[in-house]
Amino acid sequence: MRALVLAGGSGSRLHPLTSSMPKQLIPVANEPVLLHCLRNIRAMGIREVGIVDGRHGDQIRAALGDGSAWDLDLTYIRQHTPAGLADGVRLAAGFLGDEDFVLYLGDNVVVGDLAGAADEFRSSRVAAKLLLAKVADPSRYGVADVGPGGAVRAVVEKSPTPPSDLAIMGVYFFTREIHAAVHRIGPSPRGEFEITDAIQHLIDTGAAVTAQTFTGLWKDTGTVEDMLDCNRTLLDLLRPGVAGAVDAASAVHGDVTVERGARVSRSVLRGPLVVAAGAVVEDSEIGPYAAIGPDCEVREAVVRDSILLAGAVVRGRPPVTGQITDGRLRVTAPANPSARRSPA
Repeated sequence: MRALVLAGGSGSRLHPLTSSMPKQLIPVANEPVLLHCLRNIRAMGIREVGIVDGRHGDQIRAALGDGSAWDLDLTYIRQHTPAGLADGVRLAAGFLGDEDFVLYLGDNVVVGDLAGAADEFRSSRVAAKLLLAKVADPSRYGVADVGPGGAVRAVVEKSPTPPSDLAIMGVYFFTREIHAAVHRIGPSPRGEFEITDAIQHLIDTGAAVTAQTFTGLWKDTGTVEDMLDCNRTLLDLLRPGVAGAVDAASAVHGDVTVERGARVSRSVLRGPLVVAAGAVVEDSEIGPYAAIGPDCEVREAVVRDSILLAGAVVRGRPPVTGQITDGRLRVTAPANPSARRSPA
């Protein structure tokens, strides 16, 4: 089985940061979202991965290379104009051939057992297997209508009257039957070739489409709030440890990770948080739920519930809270105190 990762989206809801970098390379807990995807794919026992990239594709290729660092073999496929998920499958037909494959959206963070779902698909080899998650507002998502035994009766895309509260996650399993389906659909009212239309074509022509409800974490990182929520969840899962230099004038509370090569002086660290290699923190208060990227400088500042991108410089400003910033450009989440967690 192969994997196809779609990483060509524009990330408009994360502008201005995504005007100069792909949203798939924005880090959560100091690791790019796209790398979280690739680690999950490797855990499914898959090595051959195609990545459909877009206008920031050169940055993605520079960051991931040939994939050998993660025991993967990466093939890159350029999508010059975003035209929907089914268009990405069309473009990758040569790479996929007749192989079964998992389609994985490169801006999704998933924490939980995907390997079991992949094994079940390998055994059943239905035309398509969908992973579903219960959501509060199903009108924002593609949604599945599921019958007895997990058979999918219908799928709809962002309907004002969705048939269920089961959103289709950004992880799909397909056999080669999907290739004919993506060539037999037209553009949707949104002007895109929707993968849900291709799946509905499979259902309408009698192909077996099944679904499984996923019980782990799934989040589409399309907004600042989503990114920060994923950052909180993954920071909670980090194994704490102080390998960098933290001086005696600093105080450490809770689960704190300071990587080797980082330096912390006269500061208060409230976990969970991570300070990456090469970062310098002086006379500051960090955390909870802060991810300080590589080679950042934080001096006489307060950083909470935020992501500092590599090389960000924050000095003596008002508190950085609920933000993603590279020190020059920043995007801020709307105030939502109920979403903030208390430190462990």
